Amino acid sequence: QLKDVPLLIQDGRSKSYVRGKFLGKGGFARCYELRDKNSGESDRVAGKVVSKQLLQKSYNKEKMVQEVEIHRALNHKNVVKLIDCFEDGDNVYVILELCTRRSLMELHQRRRGITEPEARYFTIQVVQGVEYIHGQKIVHRDLKLGNIFINDEMELKIGDLGLATRVEDEEKRNTLCGTPNYIAPEVLTKKGHSFEVDIWAIGCILYTLLVGKPPFQTKQLKETYDRIKSNTFRIPCWVGNGARDLIISLLAADPKQRPPTHEVCKHSFFNGFIPTRLPTSCLTMSPKFTSAQ
Repeated sequence: QLKDVPLLIQDGRSKSYVRGKFLGKGGFARCYELRDKNSGESDRVAGKVVSKQLLQKSYNKEKMVQEVEIHRALNHKNVVKLIDCFEDGDNVYVILELCTRRSLMELHQRRRGITEPEARYFTIQVVQGVEYIHGQKIVHRDLKLGNIFINDEMELKIGDLGLATRVEDEEKRNTLCGTPNYIAPEVLTKKGHSFEVDIWAIGCILYTLLVGKPPFQTKQLKETYDRIKSNTFRIPCWVGNGARDLIISLLAADPKQRPPTHEVCKHSFFNGFIPTRLPTSCLTMSPKFTSAQ
């Protein structure tokens, strides 16, 4: 049984945080909204709390250290900012930028398929965040709707770097990781993988946003994996040509055929209308775009 997370969390230097509402749990962590005790309501952050009871295995401890070390160095508008990391006797605390509007997962569950302008608006931000991460020689390896967070301004932030790894040029990794629906074929076949797994995941994300379900989803995990390995997916006829063409190139079976992020940004799909911002009503219902926008 894990100990309760204290109501007042102190960083051992000058800051104290008041624990607010529970945001959810994932991996080893319990996440809470935290408020800076001294600066009032305005300064709210997210706190990822990991019990030291769960970090007794050296492997888990190393993973946690690696995640923080990788994440701490990242600084981009489309990546969740890691503000601080400290510990007390019971827990390790990772202080993160707060994304008040949950993630693309909740948006997807409420809306299913979204409009093309929204898909452009969201996907371009994911691509820009991934371009930055790849530029730092890091592969995320677990890009999915639930790891792409939304702030009050409806801007996207990529988070959860628990599976991220540093890659030197031409180096390939072999560990099996990622989320079943979004896992790339070269990860399943253990051929070694690199940056291209994130490009594949962007293809799965774009497809899911537009179509309302993941491209390879089936009832059975084995069947999903078989479809991924045989590159079996259908794009409904109502999906526009630009989107169709982009999805097909992102989901190329051969990783070498997938475009790098800087090419993805230039794809004709993004020449269509992209809203400058979206209203928060988009979280639950389809927006009405007028030509005046």
